[in-house]
Amino acid sequence: MSQDPALHTPENPAIATRIMLVDDQPARAAILEQALTDAGCVVVARLSSAQRLMKQVEEHQPDAIIIDIESPDRDTLEHMTVLNQHSPRPVIMFSDEDDADTIEKAVRAGVSAYVVDGLNPGRVKSIMDVAIARFREFQALRSELEQTRNQLADKHLLDEAKQLLMKHKNLSEEEAYHAIRKMAMDRSQRMVDVAKNIISVMNLIND
Repeated sequence: MSQDPALHTPENPAIATRIMLVDDQPARAAILEQALTDAGCVVVARLSSAQRLMKQVEEHQPDAIIIDIESPDRDTLEHMTVLNQHSPRPVIMFSDEDDADTIEKAVRAGVSAYVVDGLNPGRVKSIMDVAIARFREFQALRSELEQTRNQLADKHLLDEAKQLLMKHKNLSEEEAYHAIRKMAMDRSQRMVDVAKNIISVMNLIND
Protein backbone atom coordinates (compact mmCIF):
# COMPACT_ATOMS: atom_id res chain seq x y z
CA MET A 1 0.00 0.00 0.00
CA SER A 2 1.35 3.51 -0.76
CA GLN A 3 1.99 6.07 1.90
CA ASP A 4 -0.95 8.01 3.29
CA PRO A 5 -0.94 11.52 1.78
CA ALA A 6 -0.85 14.53 4.11
CA LEU A 7 -4.38 15.85 4.27
CA HIS A 8 -5.73 19.27 5.11
CA THR A 9 -6.96 18.83 8.66
CA PRO A 10 -7.55 21.10 11.67
CA GLU A 11 -4.09 20.04 12.84
CA ASN A 12 -2.58 20.99 9.45
CA PRO A 13 -4.54 24.07 8.37
CA ALA A 14 -1.74 25.34 6.10
CA ILE A 15 -1.83 22.28 3.85
CA ALA A 16 -4.30 22.74 1.00
CA THR A 17 -6.26 19.60 0.15
CA ARG A 18 -5.24 18.30 -3.28
CA ILE A 19 -8.25 17.21 -5.31
CA MET A 20 -8.61 15.16 -8.48
CA LEU A 21 -11.86 15.70 -10.40
CA VAL A 22 -13.44 13.07 -12.62
CA ASP A 23 -16.29 14.54 -14.65
CA ASP A 24 -17.28 13.98 -18.29
CA GLN A 25 -18.97 17.39 -18.51
CA PRO A 26 -16.36 20.18 -18.80
CA ALA A 27 -18.74 23.02 -17.89
CA ARG A 28 -19.90 21.29 -14.72
CA ALA A 29 -16.32 20.35 -13.82
CA ALA A 30 -15.25 23.98 -14.22
CA ILE A 31 -17.95 25.15 -11.80
CA LEU A 32 -16.94 22.50 -9.29
CA GLU A 33 -13.25 23.35 -9.64
CA GLN A 34 -13.99 27.01 -8.97
CA ALA A 35 -16.01 26.11 -5.86
CA LEU A 36 -13.15 23.96 -4.56
CA THR A 37 -10.59 26.67 -5.29
CA ASP A 38 -12.74 29.22 -3.45
CA ALA A 39 -12.82 26.79 -0.50
CA GLY A 40 -9.02 26.72 -0.37
CA CYS A 41 -8.45 23.42 -2.17
CA VAL A 42 -6.09 22.76 -5.05
CA VAL A 43 -7.40 20.85 -8.06
CA VAL A 44 -4.35 18.93 -9.30
CA ALA A 45 -6.08 17.20 -12.24
CA ARG A 46 -9.35 17.06 -14.15
CA LEU A 47 -10.23 13.79 -15.90
CA SER A 48 -13.12 13.09 -18.25
CA SER A 49 -13.34 9.44 -17.14
CA ALA A 50 -11.89 6.96 -14.66
CA GLN A 51 -9.71 5.37 -17.35
CA ARG A 52 -6.07 5.13 -16.20
CA LEU A 53 -7.21 6.32 -12.78
CA MET A 54 -4.44 4.48 -10.94
CA LYS A 55 -1.73 5.98 -13.17
CA GLN A 56 -3.17 9.47 -12.80
CA VAL A 57 -3.30 9.14 -9.01
CA GLU A 58 0.33 7.98 -8.92
CA GLU A 59 1.32 10.95 -11.05
CA HIS A 60 -0.64 13.70 -9.27
CA GLN A 61 -0.86 12.27 -5.72
CA PRO A 62 -4.25 13.79 -4.78
CA ASP A 63 -5.50 13.77 -1.21
CA ALA A 64 -9.05 13.03 -2.37
CA ILE A 65 -10.96 12.23 -5.54
CA ILE A 66 -14.32 13.65 -6.55
CA ILE A 67 -16.27 11.78 -9.22
CA ASP A 68 -19.36 13.34 -10.78
CA ILE A 69 -21.12 10.83 -12.99
CA GLU A 70 -24.71 10.07 -13.98
CA SER A 71 -24.34 6.37 -13.22
CA PRO A 72 -21.13 4.53 -12.30
CA ASP A 73 -20.52 1.84 -14.90
CA ARG A 74 -18.64 -1.42 -14.47
CA ASP A 75 -15.35 -0.04 -15.80
CA THR A 76 -15.43 2.92 -13.41
CA LEU A 77 -16.05 0.65 -10.43
CA GLU A 78 -13.27 -1.71 -11.52
CA HIS A 79 -10.77 1.15 -11.76
CA MET A 80 -11.83 2.35 -8.33
CA THR A 81 -11.45 -1.14 -6.87
CA VAL A 82 -7.88 -1.38 -8.16
CA LEU A 83 -7.12 2.05 -6.72
CA ASN A 84 -8.61 1.12 -3.35
CA GLN A 85 -6.47 -2.01 -3.20
CA HIS A 86 -3.16 -0.40 -4.12
CA SER A 87 -3.33 3.30 -3.33
CA PRO A 88 -6.51 4.09 -1.38
CA ARG A 89 -7.82 7.65 -1.30
CA PRO A 90 -11.03 9.25 -0.03
CA VAL A 91 -13.49 9.13 -2.94
CA ILE A 92 -16.62 11.27 -3.10
CA MET A 93 -19.08 10.26 -5.80
CA PHE A 94 -21.98 12.40 -7.02
CA SER A 95 -24.45 10.39 -9.08
CA ASP A 96 -28.01 10.42 -10.32
CA GLU A 97 -28.22 6.66 -9.74
CA ASP A 98 -29.95 5.90 -6.42
CA ASP A 99 -30.29 2.15 -6.93
CA ALA A 100 -29.33 0.33 -3.70
CA ASP A 101 -27.30 -2.29 -5.57
CA THR A 102 -25.28 0.35 -7.41
CA ILE A 103 -24.59 2.23 -4.19
CA GLU A 104 -23.45 -0.98 -2.49
CA LYS A 105 -21.09 -1.77 -5.36
CA ALA A 106 -19.67 1.75 -5.24
CA VAL A 107 -19.03 1.52 -1.51
CA ARG A 108 -17.34 -1.86 -1.97
CA ALA A 109 -15.16 -0.30 -4.67
CA GLY A 110 -13.92 2.27 -2.16
CA VAL A 111 -16.32 5.21 -2.25
CA SER A 112 -16.22 7.12 1.04
CA ALA A 113 -19.31 9.23 0.31
CA TYR A 114 -22.04 8.57 -2.27
CA VAL A 115 -24.31 11.57 -2.88
CA VAL A 116 -27.49 11.15 -4.93
CA ASP A 117 -29.29 14.46 -4.40
CA GLY A 118 -27.34 16.35 -7.00
CA LEU A 119 -24.06 18.25 -6.97
CA ASN A 120 -24.33 21.52 -5.10
CA PRO A 121 -20.96 23.32 -5.33
CA GLY A 122 -21.64 25.09 -2.06
CA ARG A 123 -21.87 21.77 -0.20
CA VAL A 124 -18.89 20.02 -1.81
CA LYS A 125 -16.31 21.17 0.76
CA SER A 126 -18.31 20.03 3.78
CA ILE A 127 -19.13 16.68 2.15
CA MET A 128 -15.48 16.23 1.24
CA ASP A 129 -14.31 16.97 4.80
CA VAL A 130 -16.69 14.36 6.22
CA ALA A 131 -15.61 11.82 3.60
CA ILE A 132 -11.92 12.38 4.39
CA ALA A 133 -12.57 11.97 8.11
CA ARG A 134 -14.47 8.72 7.51
CA PHE A 135 -11.74 7.47 5.20
CA ARG A 136 -8.99 8.12 7.74
CA GLU A 137 -11.00 6.41 10.49
CA PHE A 138 -11.63 3.38 8.27
CA GLN A 139 -7.96 3.16 7.29
CA ALA A 140 -6.95 3.27 10.96
CA LEU A 141 -9.40 0.47 11.79
CA ARG A 142 -8.21 -1.60 8.83
CA SER A 143 -4.59 -1.13 9.88
CA GLU A 144 -5.42 -2.16 13.43
CA LEU A 145 -7.25 -5.25 12.17
CA GLU A 146 -4.34 -6.21 9.92
CA GLN A 147 -1.92 -5.79 12.81
CA THR A 148 -4.08 -8.02 15.02
CA ARG A 149 -4.24 -10.68 12.30
CA ASN A 150 -0.48 -10.59 11.90
CA GLN A 151 0.03 -10.91 15.65
CA LEU A 152 -2.27 -13.94 15.78
CA ALA A 153 -0.47 -15.52 12.83
CA ASP A 154 2.92 -14.92 14.49
CA LYS A 155 1.68 -16.44 17.75
CA HIS A 156 0.45 -19.51 15.89
CA LEU A 157 3.88 -19.97 14.26
CA LEU A 158 5.68 -19.56 17.59
CA ASP A 159 3.38 -22.07 19.25
CA GLU A 160 3.92 -24.56 16.42
CA ALA A 161 7.71 -24.16 16.61
CA LYS A 162 7.65 -24.61 20.38
CA GLN A 163 5.59 -27.78 20.06
CA LEU A 164 8.07 -29.21 17.55
CA LEU A 165 11.03 -28.46 19.80
CA MET A 166 9.23 -29.91 22.80
CA LYS A 167 8.46 -33.08 20.86
CA HIS A 168 11.77 -33.67 19.08
CA LYS A 169 14.24 -32.11 21.55
CA ASN A 170 12.43 -33.18 24.71
CA LEU A 171 12.19 -29.61 25.98
CA SER A 172 9.66 -27.99 28.28
CA GLU A 173 7.54 -25.19 26.87
CA GLU A 174 9.63 -22.60 28.69
CA GLU A 175 12.88 -24.15 27.44
CA ALA A 176 11.57 -24.22 23.89
CA TYR A 177 10.58 -20.55 24.12
CA HIS A 178 13.99 -19.53 25.46
CA ALA A 179 15.70 -21.61 22.74
CA ILE A 180 13.79 -19.74 20.03
CA ARG A 181 14.51 -16.40 21.65
CA LYS A 182 18.25 -17.17 21.94
CA MET A 183 18.44 -18.20 18.28
CA ALA A 184 16.66 -14.99 17.31
CA MET A 185 19.10 -12.88 19.33
CA ASP A 186 22.15 -14.75 18.02
CA ARG A 187 21.00 -14.33 14.40
CA SER A 188 19.55 -10.82 14.81
CA GLN A 189 16.22 -12.12 13.55
CA ARG A 190 12.65 -11.85 14.70
CA MET A 191 11.42 -14.75 16.77
CA VAL A 192 8.69 -15.45 14.24
CA ASP A 193 11.29 -15.77 11.47
CA VAL A 194 13.25 -18.25 13.58
CA ALA A 195 10.02 -20.13 14.23
CA LYS A 196 9.37 -20.37 10.47
CA ASN A 197 12.87 -21.79 9.95
CA ILE A 198 12.38 -24.34 12.73
CA ILE A 199 9.08 -25.48 11.24
CA SER A 200 10.62 -25.80 7.77
CA VAL A 201 13.64 -27.78 9.03
CA MET A 202 11.54 -30.07 11.22
CA ASN A 203 9.16 -30.77 8.34
CA LEU A 204 12.08 -31.69 6.09
CA ILE A 205 13.52 -34.02 8.72
CA ASN A 206 10.19 -35.72 9.30
CA ASP A 207 9.31 -36.16 5.63
